[in-house]
Amino acid sequence: MKLKPVKPDYKTLFERAARIARYQAGFILALILGGLFLTEPASWLQEWWDNYAIKAIPESTQEATATSDVTYWKAPSIEEEKDSLTRETLRYGKELVINTSHYFGPGGIIEANRTNGLNCQNCHLEAGTKIFGNNYSRVAATYPKLRARSGQVEDVHKRINDCFERSLNGMALDTASVEMRAMAAYILYLGKDVPKGEQPLGSGFKDLPLLNRAADPAKGRLVYESQCQSCHQADGQGIAVGTPDMAYAPPLWGDLSYNDGAGLYRMSNFAKYVKWNMPNGASHDNEVLSDEEAWDVAAFVNSQPRPSKDLSADWPEISKKPFDHPFGPYADDFSELEHKYGPFGPIIQFIESSSNSQP
Repeated sequence: MKLKPVKPDYKTLFERAARIARYQAGFILALILGGLFLTEPASWLQEWWDNYAIKAIPESTQEATATSDVTYWKAPSIEEEKDSLTRETLRYGKELVINTSHYFGPGGIIEANRTNGLNCQNCHLEAGTKIFGNNYSRVAATYPKLRARSGQVEDVHKRINDCFERSLNGMALDTASVEMRAMAAYILYLGKDVPKGEQPLGSGFKDLPLLNRAADPAKGRLVYESQCQSCHQADGQGIAVGTPDMAYAPPLWGDLSYNDGAGLYRMSNFAKYVKWNMPNGASHDNEVLSDEEAWDVAAFVNSQPRPSKDLSADWPEISKKPFDHPFGPYADDFSELEHKYGPFGPIIQFIESSSNSQP
């Protein structure tokens, strides 16, 4: 009997061969990696990841992964304080930070007209607890400290009164008063877990790249009209909710706003503040404004009229003035206009070179 030849199924044979090859390759790779890891368990793998594997990951994915791995400072809860008297003091201090105007503003129930009507948390967002919202995380780890602006060692009470006299354009509190003690206790409590001299991640303001030009108030006006005016109004006087002294959107210029000695009058501070916090709902990982818009709207707001303060005693060593301090004299040849609006790159380069040349 003659057998009929069977036609081979090449497709099936190829699939089986490919499956066997994959298993063999995987087994061999596992042996190689296992051997390498047992001999040098960290260095070779890290080098491979840094030099080759990471390059294959899209930049957007790398950034998202880096952000998710970051641990930012988190404010401790004052309600976890076990001592009842301390807890009540902390609550009062927090209340004063949130509703400063209710106690010391134009209609203040403790003392009227001691301040302009702003609240501490208009600058120190979420009662001083917001990440990159000018929070209080670093205060306990930093104060007392020598401040170049005054040329003196300052404690937390002096720092609070600086805000009262500058940002709130008012009068200093008695450092022995119940209110001062409560505010100081609350602010220090928020940073109680930060080691001395350290700066927790998320404190102050997040960095903002410099412009290669001067900040432009005319361009900033357009940003203000599109992004800020609905809350702060065309005249910059904001919106009051409930009573005139309980501001929802604070005045950004005029008699009831911060004076020209306040920290936000420095262009870099205002630009960082709005970049990472404004309009309402913005944050360091959900910004709304572009870098240029932040600088330009800062220039517009800080070009508007506002109260002035005698700053003649500030910066006794003029070489330590910040690059964007808008009032001379200076240790350089740049004008007040350049120090106010920029471009700041050349000024910073001069300051750094001068610092490096000193013995």
